[in-house]
Amino acid sequence: MHDDGPRLSGMMLAGGAVAVALIAGAAGWAGARYGSQGAMEEVVRSYILDHPEIIPEAMENLQNREAGKALAEVRGDVERVFPGAVMGNPDGKLVMVEFTDFACGYCRKAVEDVDALIAANPDLKVVIRELPIISPQSAEAARMGLAAAAQGKYPAFHRAMFAAGQPSPEAIESAARAAGLDMAQARAFAESPQVEMELSRNIQIAQQLGFSGTPSWVIGDRMIAGAVGADALAEAIEDARS
Repeated sequence: MHDDGPRLSGMMLAGGAVAVALIAGAAGWAGARYGSQGAMEEVVRSYILDHPEIIPEAMENLQNREAGKALAEVRGDVERVFPGAVMGNPDGKLVMVEFTDFACGYCRKAVEDVDALIAANPDLKVVIRELPIISPQSAEAARMGLAAAAQGKYPAFHRAMFAAGQPSPEAIESAARAAGLDMAQARAFAESPQVEMELSRNIQIAQQLGFSGTPSWVIGDRMIAGAVGADALAEAIEDARS
């Protein structure tokens, strides 16, 4: 069982901070307008105490605003395709970015969801950002995935690697051969500075966006963490389309 104490305490502190900010901001505005800040502070305070449900709403709005700022700062890097590391329509105007790890069981379950979304949206480009953070073999599988991308065979490797189960040297080799890779070229490319730089960049981008696990998604202006299912992703795609 997880210890929720520190997390709950953090939420309570955050909620308290939002409440204080609401009281101070609203009272300051009203006081400046009507000339009775002290009285308005008490009115605002009483309202918040009577309607505590506005605190999580305010927290969510604040988090969404901050997330939007973070995404705006790195959107170009987020949607930039590592050559070949793309699924769906490479020229699609509708972009979904997936941060994924071949050792992630939830990412494995999401393969079917992504395939269904690609089938339903011919204009969907799925940009893959390899985020090898779960196991020591995650990075080896990610490197081979980028090597497959360099040979134009990323989707085949992606599906074969997840179908193989947890990454291991044997599973990675098997998935690479199933995808039809030139193994000598793939091994050399997997150890190249270009691949190492890409993996480091993906980790940095994920940190900037506040993602700490996989799968994580960027669709339009939405950032989504976790295996939320095809319906939630489809809803975000439709929002981005409109």
